Amino acid sequence: MSIRYVRVALPVPMRQLFDYRLPASAALPSEGVRVRVPFGQRQLIGFVLATNVTPEVAETQLKDVIEVLDTAPLWPDSMWNLLQWAARYYHHPIGDVLSHAAPGLVRQGQLPSYATTTRYQLTELGREQVLSALNRAPQQQRFIAALQRGAMHADGVRALDIPSSTVKSLLDKGWVSAEQLELKPSAWQCEGAHGALILNEEQAAAVGAMSGPIERKEAKVWLLDGVTGSGKTEVYLQAMETVLKRGEQVVVLVPEIGLTPQTVARFEQRFEVPIVSLHSGLTDSERLQSWLQARDGGAAIIIGTRSAIFTPCKNIGLMILDEEHDSSFKQQDGFRYNARDLAVKRAYQEGFGLILGSATPSLESLANAKARRYQHLLLSNRAGGAKLAHHAVIDLKQQRLHQGLSDQLLATMAKHLQAGNQVLLFLNRRGYASALLCHECGWTSECDRCQANMTLHQQEHMLQCHHCGGQRRIPRQCGDCGSTQVISQGLGTEQLEEAIAKHFPGYEALRIDRDSTRKKGQLEQALQDAANGKFSILIGTQMLAKGHHFPHVTLVSLLDVDGALYSSDFRAPERLAQLYLQVAGRAGRAEKPGTVVLQTHHPEHPLIQELVNNGYRDFAAAALEERQQALLPPYAAMALLRAEATKRDAAEAVLKAMAGYLNQHPEVTVIGPMSAPLGRRAGRYRYQLLLHAEQRAPLHSWLKQLLPTLEKLPETRKARWSLDIDPQDFA
Repeated sequence: MSIRYVRVALPVPMRQLFDYRLPASAALPSEGVRVRVPFGQRQLIGFVLATNVTPEVAETQLKDVIEVLDTAPLWPDSMWNLLQWAARYYHHPIGDVLSHAAPGLVRQGQLPSYATTTRYQLTELGREQVLSALNRAPQQQRFIAALQRGAMHADGVRALDIPSSTVKSLLDKGWVSAEQLELKPSAWQCEGAHGALILNEEQAAAVGAMSGPIERKEAKVWLLDGVTGSGKTEVYLQAMETVLKRGEQVVVLVPEIGLTPQTVARFEQRFEVPIVSLHSGLTDSERLQSWLQARDGGAAIIIGTRSAIFTPCKNIGLMILDEEHDSSFKQQDGFRYNARDLAVKRAYQEGFGLILGSATPSLESLANAKARRYQHLLLSNRAGGAKLAHHAVIDLKQQRLHQGLSDQLLATMAKHLQAGNQVLLFLNRRGYASALLCHECGWTSECDRCQANMTLHQQEHMLQCHHCGGQRRIPRQCGDCGSTQVISQGLGTEQLEEAIAKHFPGYEALRIDRDSTRKKGQLEQALQDAANGKFSILIGTQMLAKGHHFPHVTLVSLLDVDGALYSSDFRAPERLAQLYLQVAGRAGRAEKPGTVVLQTHHPEHPLIQELVNNGYRDFAAAALEERQQALLPPYAAMALLRAEATKRDAAEAVLKAMAGYLNQHPEVTVIGPMSAPLGRRAGRYRYQLLLHAEQRAPLHSWLKQLLPTLEKLPETRKARWSLDIDPQDFA
């Protein structure tokens, strides 16, 4: 029998593929099947990309496949094609892409199998027992009584608090039998929806525009552009009904884990169908079970965060990307993909409808709608008769501030609180203060490993770097001059919470940030308490800005956004506009009118004037025109090469060497190398090289041609480097 070879993609940061001998006893695997192979001193799980290949290295260098793990490919053809395309588009090693897309346990070599449960039932001997004879064994009596009503699974036994010793005793006596069952998906059917709301004209027009293509199973993208509180979720739900009644699946992507529970609850109220979640808050086992339910059709609705875009579905009919503008959909390390862009590619590749929803659409999506690649659907009014909030600006110049709160804001807060309403204060800075400062010599609490100050966390009595995670105790005296005159500088949510307790002692405040919601379930409980009106004052970071419905909030105030007004990042105005409108959208979402107050030292700034007086749509139209004139995305293509090393010269040298090659294309402009805005992080110096082209094709073809050469440059041995296609973050 002739020797057979397979080409394998491995989860390593190398574009190279590896050839292995297939043992004579193994059947020839299909493309996409996992194999366990030796790699150096380790064993890795790889994916077969080709079979019956001619090896590219000498026979003496080849090793044998240890084990073929699957009898069939892990993904269906459509998903396999998407992953291959993503690897090409983002110029990322295919082995790492495939590993990223697979569930954690599958990456580790576990078979993608359903969990099992134990089913308990009475034996013939057990059915003969008289309950009254077991009065001296009450737990046994209780368990047998429960089983007399019918067989029970292990979770039902746990819910009854039956001790394991009781279960074992009855098994030993032969009164109860146990069998292992696999939790395979069961068939589901959607008869219709419960509690659908009456749509207003704009909502009905949006649902109507979607219904035809959805019924015809057309691949189409809709940009649902609706002001906050306009009822976008109701449009989603009514569009989903047709798909679910047809027996097809719906995938819903949300930007944050915090939005997942409330989204699940909303869908559960409407549809009696199986719903699964996929996000990083689940255990590996829970994620695998959800992934299998989606792949095999057992789940009707799949709700997840960014990585759920790679979930295979047996019969997908619709995908929804909520808050499509959110930067959380872009992976910022490793495989740097954009879930929104992959969702568009997947919709056209698999032939289903995609809804991109937002109150503040990204300029990229608006440009695509303007070019008629997406159908633009507008919801300009709030649903249910709710009015748009009134906007006001407080000029902080020459005003006295009380830990970030102006007299005018305090008076406005008192008025709303006395009326029995809720107030939301937004400050996108957790901790107590931005830094410690020596009053005598000017020393600040810089991180030893980053070019940034350490944030003061008073409750934990720690200084913490929010870039590298480093911590140290708060010093009693200055690190330079020894003075004890060390004071806090800047305002964080902890300090704001302290100020609120002082100014409004009769009202309960709730702080929602990453520090206050670390434990499992804390965020969900906090959001539920906020929505129920349990707390009068809500204090929070960006976690409070995204899609939450707080019906009792009538006043929203943004305390400090001035830092974003003069950023060097060309996307900063867009991000600030989106943040402002998203936070403002929490006010007046029910019957009561809402007010939005912005505190700023720069009320005359054109961006603030545009947002307060004209709103997001006018801002976006002007911003798109500016981007077009300046040849910036979405009217140009960009890629960012990043390098970092423990020595500054090494990080800069690798990009200088790359620039020498990249500079040779007439249609690609190379800018840099230059130090990153955060020049040092976690002890490593960071440099960047920006590539710009008016058209996407020449940039991508040039990168594809040069990357094999760039990877072999000797300078790459002294620095880590990465490539980011369509970068969203330049920090």
